[in-house]
Amino acid sequence: MYLVESKGGAIACMLLALFFLGTWPAIMTLLERRGRLPQHTYLDYTLTNLLAAIVIALTFGEIGQSSPEQPNFIAQLSQDNWPSVLFAMAGGVVLSLGNLSTQYAWAFVGLSVTEVITASITVVIGTTLNYFLDDKINRAEILFPGVGCFLIAVCLGSAVHSSNAADNKAKLNKLRKAGYSSASKEATTNKELEDLENGNGTTEKAKAGTADFLVELENRRAIKVFGKSTFIGLAITFFAGVCFSLFSPAFNLATNDQWHTLKEGVPKLVVYTAFFYFSVSCFVLALVLNITFLYRPVLDLPRSSFKAYLNDWNGRGWAFLAGLLCGFGNGLQFMGGQAAGYAAADAVQALPLVSTFWGILLFGEYRRSSRRTYILLGSMLFMFIVAVAVLMASSGHRK
Repeated sequence: MYLVESKGGAIACMLLALFFLGTWPAIMTLLERRGRLPQHTYLDYTLTNLLAAIVIALTFGEIGQSSPEQPNFIAQLSQDNWPSVLFAMAGGVVLSLGNLSTQYAWAFVGLSVTEVITASITVVIGTTLNYFLDDKINRAEILFPGVGCFLIAVCLGSAVHSSNAADNKAKLNKLRKAGYSSASKEATTNKELEDLENGNGTTEKAKAGTADFLVELENRRAIKVFGKSTFIGLAITFFAGVCFSLFSPAFNLATNDQWHTLKEGVPKLVVYTAFFYFSVSCFVLALVLNITFLYRPVLDLPRSSFKAYLNDWNGRGWAFLAGLLCGFGNGLQFMGGQAAGYAAADAVQALPLVSTFWGILLFGEYRRSSRRTYILLGSMLFMFIVAVAVLMASSGHRK
């Protein structure tokens, strides 16, 4: 079994995890904006997410010699370690609920702000829990100022959202005053959708950040948001944040048995075995919920079926990639956390840095916004950079 034993290796794992975990939400958002049903996307995503855990367990979990204190992955599957297994599976359940919730929140609140809010809740609750579970191996004088930096960034992120929403509202009001015909809009949109489906691409696209772009996006996307309260998205986002804040402490308990639930002589779960059980429970819950949502959709989405899902190959490769990125990102986070402490590993919750980058590059978020929005956005990104640096600097070393 391969273990990350150095602080440098742990930080490398966290940085790579930061990129992976900040990129897969952008892919999922892209597919929803192209009109693919989120139930279809999530079913594809969850398959490769589980595959990533199996690959990690059968490679890193089987490297080297097995010992009684640190058995390899396969050797540990038959051991009497169910209390720790249940903690790992509980972590998978709350992560699955959080990921599923954010998939709907992205449409209402936006990629960047959703990630900022969920990350902040995770840091405030999850990092504090991990600090005490890890017997305070992280330096408190550095760790908690890092948490404070995240909170400042959250306030700035909320201000960015408020300012950008006001900008968009002003754009749409200007469009209405210009006498934008709803009938003409509908006819144009139908033609655009037909061209997109046929791959012709002959219709000129509206420029990102314009009112026409916002209207086209609403007509093309799977989850319709015009006329709906953003409080729906915020409620979903806060629920997801609480779920995210609990999955890392649950995994911490699974691998370190701080509550001494294992029988005497039974070795603690190695990170790869715990990650396997974690991912299995995540997969099972996602499968059950999304198949249910095919036939009983939420938020006024159209009904679908399992047959329709199987025949929907539009964007399937991207959904598979998102699952792999999330799976390997979580695995790297846990590998780094086992060496440096899970509180420091929560530095990957600075993933809004990456998500905001993709949001600006891919989706034109904040394009043609006001100067105030740009200043707030720059301040938020700067504070996140400071936060991740401080949180990583707090990392200790597990004995």
